[in-house]
Amino acid sequence: MKKFRDYDQNQILLFPPSVQDWIPDDHPAKYIDEVVENLDLSAIYDSYTESRGYPPYSPIMMVKILMYAVSKGIHSSRKIEKALHDDIGFRYLSANQQPDHWTISEFRRRHMEALGDIFVQSVQVAQKSGLVKLEQIAIDGTKIKANASKHSAMSYARMKKEEERLDRMIREYLEEADRIDREEDALYGRGNGWSLPEELSTAEKRREAIRKALAELEAEAREKAEKEQAEKKEKAKKQGKKHNPRKKTSEATPKDKAQRNFTDMESRIMRNSDKAFIQGYNGQIAVDADTQIIVAADISNQAADTVHLTDIVRQVIENTGQVIKEVSADAGYYSEENLKFLERENIEAFIPPDKVKHSEWREARAPRGRIPGNADRRYLMRRKLKTKRGRARYKLRQISVEPVFGFVKEQLNLRQFLLRGLEKVRNYWRFTCAVANFMKIYRLEWGR
Repeated sequence: MKKFRDYDQNQILLFPPSVQDWIPDDHPAKYIDEVVENLDLSAIYDSYTESRGYPPYSPIMMVKILMYAVSKGIHSSRKIEKALHDDIGFRYLSANQQPDHWTISEFRRRHMEALGDIFVQSVQVAQKSGLVKLEQIAIDGTKIKANASKHSAMSYARMKKEEERLDRMIREYLEEADRIDREEDALYGRGNGWSLPEELSTAEKRREAIRKALAELEAEAREKAEKEQAEKKEKAKKQGKKHNPRKKTSEATPKDKAQRNFTDMESRIMRNSDKAFIQGYNGQIAVDADTQIIVAADISNQAADTVHLTDIVRQVIENTGQVIKEVSADAGYYSEENLKFLERENIEAFIPPDKVKHSEWREARAPRGRIPGNADRRYLMRRKLKTKRGRARYKLRQISVEPVFGFVKEQLNLRQFLLRGLEKVRNYWRFTCAVANFMKIYRLEWGR
């Protein structure tokens, strides 16, 4: 008779007595356990001042399971709760504790800023491992869907019409209700009045939301007009001229096509890489071109990439304390102002003025002849990127920053935010980038 190993589901001890024996030494959960043990979580610990009531779960345990969840592409608190029962890595990190989804969600909400700040610590860990060289940083942006539908957005012109329609509907409803009340009072005497009907309550709430959105759009238009007027005034001053504005900034109004989304009012309509319009945010990163470590991360509701370059470069310097030698970015970041900024910082730029197809890079010929004396920055940049060195340095961008976005979207499964509001989304983006860094270090260093 063939012999088999003993198998008994009713045995007293199903798992080993130590959680350390549940997973192998090279398991990602053990790496995350070691990383979080060495992080500075004082911002989270210091927020706990009350000692009354049932003790909360250990903050270090909660950070471990949140980081491990992101590394496995799990962002929903309900799915994390389920994984705490089903996944051996989660059970190892939580020491077999199972906080419910509300506890997980509330911890994440309460400490989102501190979780976002872990990103800077991930850069510092990478520096200690020698993975931050800054010979070249590659900058790029990607559009990520907001937790809102683009069909929930409304233009400024339509808001004005909808506000008028709701005002008219509410006024007519109240006039009709007042007429009926007077007739009933004459017949039956004065009663206890009437409660606001659901359809009127809903209309009033919608009207208030529209009024709030209109006020925000109008405030933005005035702010933009003030900024433009200040720039024109400064330019005129340099030229020795006097600037006489035609319009007062207080009279500035939004364009009819300016929009607001009523689900996430800080998200915006943007066009992604597939040329499709989404309701979303613009995620920005800068990576070390040699190691793919993210050295700066931010998010914005401005679709254009040009305005983000200076802030991202400054963030790299602040996060690392190191000198940047080169910056590469695609044509979306090109502007005279950005090139001037990089020149002042003694950073060499590789940013094409025009969008260049891959076939053009392969067929490009090295420039010959002298550089014209009146050559502008645009001409000089085009010329440099056609040289053998220019093509080789710019090519690093394609094999550094783009794969990182692929990892974040595919492996970490961040194609849509579950949170709403710019500040929450920004902190969650930074936390996700921190996890991406730690997983890169794990693959490059920890196993070895």
